[in-house]
Amino acid sequence: MLRFAPWARIKRRFAFDGHFIDPRFARNRRRYLLQCAFVSGAMAGVLLLLDTFYQTVLIAALGASSFVAFAAPSMRVSRPRCLIGGYLVGTLVGCGVSMLVAATGGLMSLDSRSVRIVLGALAVGITMLIMVTTDTEHPPGVAVALGFVLSDWEPSTVAAVLTGIVAISVIKELVREHLIDLL
Repeated sequence: MLRFAPWARIKRRFAFDGHFIDPRFARNRRRYLLQCAFVSGAMAGVLLLLDTFYQTVLIAALGASSFVAFAAPSMRVSRPRCLIGGYLVGTLVGCGVSMLVAATGGLMSLDSRSVRIVLGALAVGITMLIMVTTDTEHPPGVAVALGFVLSDWEPSTVAAVLTGIVAISVIKELVREHLIDLL
């Protein structure tokens, strides 16, 4: 019987590796707990500063960025260039494509929701291309681009999202010497 090699490779990637709790946790229990508690406090401060509850889709990306920044502080994607640059790219592409959605209002035969979905997918690809060519890769920045296309936004939303990622970047850099990689 001939086995489908790619399926076997995929199956191996999803195999259970024998532990539910990261073995490094036992050696660094206190650091893990303190670092996660710190990021909770930092995010609370950033979210209170922004006072933006109404744009949860866009602001939620900041939670993912906090995870990257504080759980993997030495990884390249958690450097300020990637954090802030990724959000700048995602914001510019998302807002630009969103304006295209508004401009196509009655011009396309598709309904508005379908147009947003198709152009949202396009925004993901464009954002990814720009990020990898400008060395600003930050996956939550792609979510920001998609969020701007799929939801209504205001200029204050752009300001809140960018202020949030700058705040996360600054906080992370201020405490970086006290952080360890949890991944």
